[in-house]
Amino acid sequence: MRQLLAFAWMQTRACAFAIALLSGVAVSALLPELPVARYDLLVVYGVLLTLVFWARGWESGRDIAVIAVCHVIGLAFELVKVSLGSWSYPEPAVLKFAGVPLYGGFLYAAVGSYLCRAWHLFDLELVRYRPRATAVVAAAVYINFFSHHWLPDVRWVLAGLLVAVTLGTSVRFTVRGVRRRMPLALSFVLIGFFLWVAENLATLVGAWRYPYQEHGWEPVGVAKFGAWALLISVTFVLAAVGRRPGSEAEREAR
Repeated sequence: MRQLLAFAWMQTRACAFAIALLSGVAVSALLPELPVARYDLLVVYGVLLTLVFWARGWESGRDIAVIAVCHVIGLAFELVKVSLGSWSYPEPAVLKFAGVPLYGGFLYAAVGSYLCRAWHLFDLELVRYRPRATAVVAAAVYINFFSHHWLPDVRWVLAGLLVAVTLGTSVRFTVRGVRRRMPLALSFVLIGFFLWVAENLATLVGAWRYPYQEHGWEPVGVAKFGAWALLISVTFVLAAVGRRPGSEAEREAR
């Protein structure tokens, strides 16, 4: 039980950026009047959060680079999805392009922050990790979330491929001095579940809105759970680049 509670507390610490960001979104929605558009204020808030985490040493310069890439990739994803009507950001803003506010990228940056902080807090090591094969499947997953609007949706095929390329791959992590191991595919499923929970909270506090939430909040469909379990592979591949060069885990992988 102590191990489980310690694990939960460490996960909460890893989610610090996401918790702070969603708290800011929630608080901004409750404020009666703002001197600037709420979405623009959240851009400033996101930048300040990033600077605070970097200044405090909670995230390294390399972590910030990974988070910045996640931000850019997330914005590209948002631009396509919003243009297709998958969801929307209905409020006005100056820092808003093609219906997407710049703060939207911080929602993906928060996922990158979680993985980078988890890497440090849990002292993660990858065993039998196949970086090239995993990266190829992750890229295909990302592309499919665009292309399925015009081409057949092959996410189930990609899910099978992701399981195949991560078969035998595990993550070593430390909780209270005890070294443990978890299959990488299982970690994707667990992270995907909690991202789905976070998405429900985010839409509840007005981070963005799905078409079926136009006249009042409704829970996000369970299908999004599977989508996040796949999409987390993209962020994971980015976070894994260059980690632990020459470690025992990587030597075993080679």
